[in-house]
Amino acid sequence: MQQTPPQSLPRVIGPWIATAVIIGTVIGSGVFKKGRNVADNVPEFGLIMAVWVLGGLLALLGALALAEVAVLFPRAGGNYVFLREGYGRCAGFLWGWVDFWILRAASIAALATMFTESFHDVLKQSIAPGQKVDVLSFWPRQLLTTLVIGGLTVVNVRGTRLSGGVQFAITILKVASLLFLITAPFVVLAVASEPTHPPQVSHLSPAVPSNLFGINWSGFGVALVGVLWAYNGWMNIAPIAEEVKEPQRNIPRSLLLAVFTLIALYCGANLAYHLVLPRDQIVAKDANGHLSSTPVATEFCGELLGPVGVVLASAIVMTSVFGALNGNLLVGPRLLYAMGRDRLAPPAFARLHPQYHTPALATLAMAGWSVLLVLCVGALTQYQVPTVPLGFAELDLNVPRGKSPFDIMTDFVIFGSVTFETLAVASIFVFRWKYPATPGNRAYRCWGYPVVPALYVLIMALVLVNFFVNPESRTEALVGLGFIASGGVVYALFFGTRRA
Repeated sequence: MQQTPPQSLPRVIGPWIATAVIIGTVIGSGVFKKGRNVADNVPEFGLIMAVWVLGGLLALLGALALAEVAVLFPRAGGNYVFLREGYGRCAGFLWGWVDFWILRAASIAALATMFTESFHDVLKQSIAPGQKVDVLSFWPRQLLTTLVIGGLTVVNVRGTRLSGGVQFAITILKVASLLFLITAPFVVLAVASEPTHPPQVSHLSPAVPSNLFGINWSGFGVALVGVLWAYNGWMNIAPIAEEVKEPQRNIPRSLLLAVFTLIALYCGANLAYHLVLPRDQIVAKDANGHLSSTPVATEFCGELLGPVGVVLASAIVMTSVFGALNGNLLVGPRLLYAMGRDRLAPPAFARLHPQYHTPALATLAMAGWSVLLVLCVGALTQYQVPTVPLGFAELDLNVPRGKSPFDIMTDFVIFGSVTFETLAVASIFVFRWKYPATPGNRAYRCWGYPVVPALYVLIMALVLVNFFVNPESRTEALVGLGFIASGGVVYALFFGTRRA
């Protein structure tokens, strides 16, 4: 019996929308929230900026290498395809296992949660300014979070061109918002005759310690993990490569333009934060010793513009995470689509909607699991659950009351992301060996090969080691390893004996 050839996604994404997908999915919450974590772990301003620059340079090194791999395999699925072709079906399945169940779903859930919280902040400032009251209680906020995910799911099911257009428009707003934050201190200083709190360079602590060996490298590593969350998603052109027009030319251009733009915006925004806010205000903690959950951008705008600035900052954060959320719902289902074509996931995920030509079922599955994650994490933060006896120990499922659902969901994203994304970049060495370059067989070749990808892999390997060295991140690393191992067991039981 002759098999029906798999359907292909139409190439409808041009270079500008491709660039907007990358920028729009990366700029979400990190640039507004993670500045506190960075400043808390790295006390010197120069080192704080070095962390943000290093995160950007890592993304740039990875982009230079990954662009070659993506041009070689311009197919839906991104890292899943690279790992499958480079290391075998099991490696591809493990990425899909971790990405669907934790990485992508947790990112969607975290971004939707932050959108709702920012919207709630706007309501509070509009209805009850200056009062610490909840306009919406906890569970209505969770309901709103699920409705936001549901609404964007409909947009992404109805067409890639439609969701790409939405992404482009929101990305323009994001970039404009960050440019506003970067220039705001200087504009306020210029127009105000006697500014109440002008930017003061005295806020900036020394660039680096006098003794470089006196740097707390473990703290630097923890800060870098926070920055990696802010840059997380720079690979997001790869999952939609099958839908990019002229991929040999547009993938490298869009990827590199997006990364350079992100570095400039992130470094500019954090410079502005530290020009206006003293470090003690940035690393402010509550009575329980937890870092303030208020985005740095909110305090920054409040310091410059008062209550109006607080509302404006909340609107900026809300718009930003909305765009990142839409981008993730556009990119994430392409993984399930690719795995469905290979029968490493239910084959129904590979079916395209007859009218909109989108992986509708895969999109609904991704959104449904993200909604369930929002509700489950919300329940863990609100209710006490009994400990689970394991015979030799007890597993405490309760979540500390001072920890937000956002932080819980982002804690477990970076370890798995770093692990598999590093393997994806390293696959360039495999493909250079398996498919030797000849004149004309590669439209793009990695600049600086093999130094550029080797340097990326080495630095990211050190980041992974730091996960286990630092007690604050060791739990996330061990849980991540355990979940990867569980994926290996599932593959062995259900797919290990199947032929490709």
